[in-house]
Order: sequence, then structure tokens, then C-alpha cells
Amino acid sequence: MKFKQHDAQNQRIERITSHHLVIGIDIAKETQIARAVTYRGIELGRACSFKNDVLCFQKLLSWIKSIQKQHNKTGVIIGMEPTGHYWLNLACWLLEKHLEVVVVNPYQVKNNKENRDNSPTKNDTKDALVIADMVKNGYYSPLRLPTGNYQALRVLMSDREFVIKQFITIQNQIHRWLDIWFPEYHRVFKDWSCKTSLVTLRLFPLPSELKILSPEEIYDKWRPHMKRRASISFARALVEQAQQSIAQDVAPEQVKRSLLFLLDQYETLSTHLAQLEQEAISLLKDIPQAQRLLTIPGIGKITVAGILAETGDLGTYRHGRQVLRLAGLHLGEESSGKHKGQVRITKRGRPGLRKYLYLAVLHLVVNNEEFRALHHHYTLTRKMKKIHSIIKLCGKLARILVGLVHQEYDYTPEKVITAIPAA
Repeated sequence: MKFKQHDAQNQRIERITSHHLVIGIDIAKETQIARAVTYRGIELGRACSFKNDVLCFQKLLSWIKSIQKQHNKTGVIIGMEPTGHYWLNLACWLLEKHLEVVVVNPYQVKNNKENRDNSPTKNDTKDALVIADMVKNGYYSPLRLPTGNYQALRVLMSDREFVIKQFITIQNQIHRWLDIWFPEYHRVFKDWSCKTSLVTLRLFPLPSELKILSPEEIYDKWRPHMKRRASISFARALVEQAQQSIAQDVAPEQVKRSLLFLLDQYETLSTHLAQLEQEAISLLKDIPQAQRLLTIPGIGKITVAGILAETGDLGTYRHGRQVLRLAGLHLGEESSGKHKGQVRITKRGRPGLRKYLYLAVLHLVVNNEEFRALHHHYTLTRKMKKIHSIIKLCGKLARILVGLVHQEYDYTPEKVITAIPAA
């Protein structure tokens, strides 16, 4: 299928013939609704209601086959909304039965709900018919579910994102604790997460405890917990800041317990994060195309893992623009008559892929000579804003990623800078 959007749209419409039965399924947590139409939008049979279990999935399959037999339809295409996670089990079950499954954009379903009856009414039965109409009109996307190592990579990177969010929350809570109960602490330790600081926070976190200690006593108490201890000057600075502290001296036991809980959570999440990243990097060794992508100077292993976790097998994409659309980094505008709208990225896609592509380009502009030269050309010669240049380079990177996989060659710098005209 061609990568240009209007050509792909026409091909999606043309491939649905009079022999096809088009099924639209409205997804829910417990009860789904399915409706069937012809390639012209004529509804066949009655709506089928079924639940999320294998017996009801068999009921759906029997319903589809009965309509096929009754109306002499040889092909079936099933469309559904990717609603949360409720659709995944049904989609995988249908794929195992060798049925074609596609997905439609929930936002488009909402916008198309008045096509048939010119009514704002919205319910599950109507939505199933709207989805079927959208599929027969070609308003769908092929389903790309990751399998094998790609699925394992997606699970790992999803867990990593969850841990990072919790990790940041705990860090902010520790910052808050220090600002309230020992605001002068950062004058001694610029980085509170260093080894010496973490040991200090566990041993004597409150200024009231440090006031009664000498620098030598603090230094001696560090000894069992660290092979390389901070200098005596750090201990002396701690005592000085504790004596000048403006923090309140109330409920010391409860305050210390609060900090110890936060530190335990911080260390646990640090360990989990390191384990997830190590496992993801190890998994990349079993993915051949990952090794090819790592030949790009300036792109890291975690970044490659994140991109492959979001896209799956890059060999299934025919052009980098498909990856760009999946990330929601393709451009859109709202113009009418004399009004010229501003061109923006649509953000209709996977936010995780959008983040990894954007961060990858930021690193490449700093560490990759070819991307740095392109960025300078766009900003200095073509007078583009820096953010516009970065977004344009995201498209360049997407095309490079797909090209490396399809053409099976390593990164070639000469091919990257062909966009810069010779002086």
C-alpha cells in the first residue's frame, strides 16, 4: 500500500468489494455490540450483543458466519475502537481465527455519529453501526499488534514509564520534606541523592539531632556505611547549617518515619528502574533491526527500545511517514476562505512514540554531526524556528529508521546530509 494518505485512502476503499461483509463492534468492559453492513452500507441481520468470554466470542463468530452464508459473502473485515485495554483480547482472538481486524479513531466515531440519522443521539448500538460505516468508507487503520520480543519490549517499557512517574513523585516528596524540615540541607549537599547524603538522611535527618553532634562524631558514624566517606568539612558544614536552621522542632519521630518511608520507596524504585532498563537492553540483542538502528551515532539503547516498543516491527511500515502519523507528528491546519489557520502537529497518535522521537532528535542534534548540520541549515539558512526544525528532523529520523530496516544497511552519513544544497 502506498504511503501517501490520499492514495492509501483510495486503496482501502477499493479493496472492500461486494463480496465483503463489514462488521462494526462497539467495545465495552462487559457487553459489546456488533452490527453488519455491506460495502454500500446496507445493514444485514440484527445487532449481536455478546460479553467478554470465549463462549460469547464463539457466539459472535457463529453470527458472522450465518450472515455470510445467508448473503453469500466470502470476505469479512471487522472494525472496532481501541477503547482502553478492553478490545485487546477480542482482537487477538479474532486474529487467531484468521479474520481481518482494523481499528477506527474514537474521535472520528464521535464526529460521524450523525451521518445516518442527523441526530446527536449516542449509544452502543448506534456506535457499532457508525464504526461499520467508517470501515466501508475506508476510514480505518490496519491493526499492528506487537508479537514476540516486540510485545515483551512494550511491556517492559510500559512498566518503566510507570516506575518513572512514581520515581519522580517520590523525589518531589523528598524535596518537599527537606524544604519544610531542613531547608538549609541543600547548602551542604547540592545533590541530595548522592551516597553520602542518603546515609546522612537515614542516620540524622533533623537539625535537632545534628546540633548535639560534633563533626568528628558524624564522620565516625558514616564509617560503617560507606567505603569512601565525605571529608570532615562536610560534617562541619552540616553542624553549622543545623545550628542556623529555621525548621520547626515538632513531632520528630513522626517526621523521621515519614522521611524513612520516602527513602525506602526511592531506593526500591531505583532498583526496579535499573532492572527494567537492563532487561530491555538485553532484549534488544535478540531483535536484529535494533542492532541496525544502534549504528546511528548519538542514539541510545533505551531510546531505541522505546521506539520499537511503540512501533513494533518497523519492517511492516512502507515509509517513515506512517511512523510519523502513528506518533501524531504529521502536520494539520484549519483554514477556510480568507482565514489561514496555523500549521501545527496533530498529536493524533501514540504519545509515547512522539516523546521518544522528539527526545531522540534532541540528542542527535547535540551528538550527531549530520543532524547538527541539518539543524543549523534549517535554523540559520532557511530561518526556521528551532522547534520547527526539531519537528522536521523527527520526520527525517522516522524515514531513516524505516529505510535502515527495509534496505538492510547500516547508518550512512553521506545519505543524511543530501538535504543540504551545495554552496
